Amino acid sequence: MTFSSPQPTPVSNAEGRNGNYPGKGIGEPVGVAVLGKGTVGTEVLRLLAEFSDNLAQRIGGPIEVRGVAVANVDKHVGSPEVAGIEVTDDARSLIAREDVDIVVELIGGIDYPRELVLEALKAGKSVVTANKALVAAHADELSEAANDAGVDLYYEAAVAAAIPVVGMLRRSLAGDQVQRISGIVNGTTNFILDAMATTGMSYADALAEATRLGYAEADPTADVEGHDAASKAAILASMGFHTRVTYDDVYCEGITKITAEDIDAARQSNQTIKLLAICERLVDASGETTGVNARVHPTLVPNEHPLATVDKSYNAIFVEAEAAGRLMFYGNGAGGAPTASAVLGDLVGAARNKIHGGRAPAENPYANYPVVAFGEVDTRYHINMTVNDRIGVLADLARTFSESGVSLSAVRQEESGDGAHLIVVTHAAQEKRLQGIVDKLAGHADVQAINSVIRLDA
Repeated sequence: MTFSSPQPTPVSNAEGRNGNYPGKGIGEPVGVAVLGKGTVGTEVLRLLAEFSDNLAQRIGGPIEVRGVAVANVDKHVGSPEVAGIEVTDDARSLIAREDVDIVVELIGGIDYPRELVLEALKAGKSVVTANKALVAAHADELSEAANDAGVDLYYEAAVAAAIPVVGMLRRSLAGDQVQRISGIVNGTTNFILDAMATTGMSYADALAEATRLGYAEADPTADVEGHDAASKAAILASMGFHTRVTYDDVYCEGITKITAEDIDAARQSNQTIKLLAICERLVDASGETTGVNARVHPTLVPNEHPLATVDKSYNAIFVEAEAAGRLMFYGNGAGGAPTASAVLGDLVGAARNKIHGGRAPAENPYANYPVVAFGEVDTRYHINMTVNDRIGVLADLARTFSESGVSLSAVRQEESGDGAHLIVVTHAAQEKRLQGIVDKLAGHADVQAINSVIRLDA
């Protein structure tokens, strides 16, 4: 099926704007194969039909969808989005067609999509994907295959849907030095934490509400345990610091242990709890970069920080760069339409290159900084304990911190039944040192329970 408007007579562009990557020529069609027809795939096909004339004008030639690969063909028979389009369960044959120039991968998962994307790239097809898990796990292999074949690999939709953060890091800030990226990159967890903060819901009730409204999957593990955000953190760190960072390099902690009491304690200290992806460039006393770190965990954010105001299922990414200063990107970070918008943006870029020649800027991992383990990174702790209510207990517990070389920023004690609630906020110290203190406190005779440990956005 062809989505097009009347075009000029094709003009030969055999040499292209770049002799290494010649274009097809203005007016020539760009053949596209779509792999997957879930929520995003369906929306991509709908928008391709709806915007066909405008897209052809922006690209310089029409987009022609050669086929759609699905797991179950019968399930999609009669679907209006594929009217007049071949629907097949043989993705490999579709990719191999000579009239396919670009493959759009919207299947999800890692192993099978990796095989298909590599086949497409090695066959000289550009690839557009929204698959964050695939990119976070295999960006090096996929980028190498794209470079070897002289084709494009786009994945703007893999992080925060329509929020244009990947393109910003790849192009707009390519000449700057990014120092830190922190962001809310998972709408499900932000909805849950926001509901707990605004309504007083428990975690379980907020998760149930998120499920009822369709923000959470039937199995929400990838979201609530932080895995989804960790994949995105790996991509952001790789792009921001020009260093290969994979999912396995990212420390990951979810929100399942956050309680209404934690939310209330945050409110009392003029803060809010957010699940943040944090990517940092680490520097020594002279300002030289010593490495990079990426992590995901619940974080206490001061209410005056822009990220604290991000509510419901929205996403936001806060970037700090040497020359550009502080930038924030905000919007819908998930959903069929926003994700499809990002996919189409990438598709337009890839299609333009097919028509006019040339390639998009490739991923640049050449800084090759060491990826530093989270245990070596400085952070701050907010520790909520139930302790024996006796004279001198605070002094005894404070000694545990001082003996480990960690100073305290704030201490608050409240009566609570048979014991007392003791809330301690530390100054910055190495993560592994702070975790060692928590381990010691857990075995202390005066500590009845460690109710929660939440890091601060230092």
